[in-house]
Amino acid sequence: MVTFLSASISFVSPRILHRSYTLSLEIPLTTTQARSLLQAKSGLPPHWEVRHSNSKNLPYYFNSSTKESRWEPPSGSDTEALKTYMATHHSAGLNPAATAAAAAGGVKPEGKIRTAHLLVKHKDSRRPSSWKQDSITRSKEDALGLLKGYEERIRKGEVSISELAKTESDCSSARKGGDLGYFGPGDMQKEFEEAAFALKVGELSGPVETASGVHLIERYS
Repeated sequence: MVTFLSASISFVSPRILHRSYTLSLEIPLTTTQARSLLQAKSGLPPHWEVRHSNSKNLPYYFNSSTKESRWEPPSGSDTEALKTYMATHHSAGLNPAATAAAAAGGVKPEGKIRTAHLLVKHKDSRRPSSWKQDSITRSKEDALGLLKGYEERIRKGEVSISELAKTESDCSSARKGGDLGYFGPGDMQKEFEEAAFALKVGELSGPVETASGVHLIERYS
């Protein structure tokens, strides 16, 4: 498959004064050139690209030079550019209504529930790093402040938890809008599990603290 780069050139005709023209061109790019263009837009370091896992239905990161693959972004990524790129090109596009409808159309596992969450880590988290940052240095108080701001926006109806999770969650589930799928007793950390099971379908929790950080949880089913 050939990739084309669209370009427009404006010029003034030397024969017809004051008449300008715009010429649209489609320039064919080689595979290497196309990859370089996408890499620049994604914010990834040289040789890294985003691919999609058909088995897990999730994007992952692949180094075309070393053949290394990983779920977390490689060191040296431009996090802001990557967040924008992933939200635009590799977002799961989930929202509470769509997720609930999808769940209703399938078979719910016995004794299990389905939730989405948004995680904000801090320097005392069990693993103070994420796909967004190699090293997280914010305090727990700052993390709670961020989370409460997100909670306020969600409760006001400005944005859904799934939309915020895609760009703001420190959990790798951000790729799926924070959707954790179905889980049952014993599958999650105790504090998270207790808060999630206490919610009604469609209800949003307040801040929940675990060893991973602080969470907002919304129950889907």
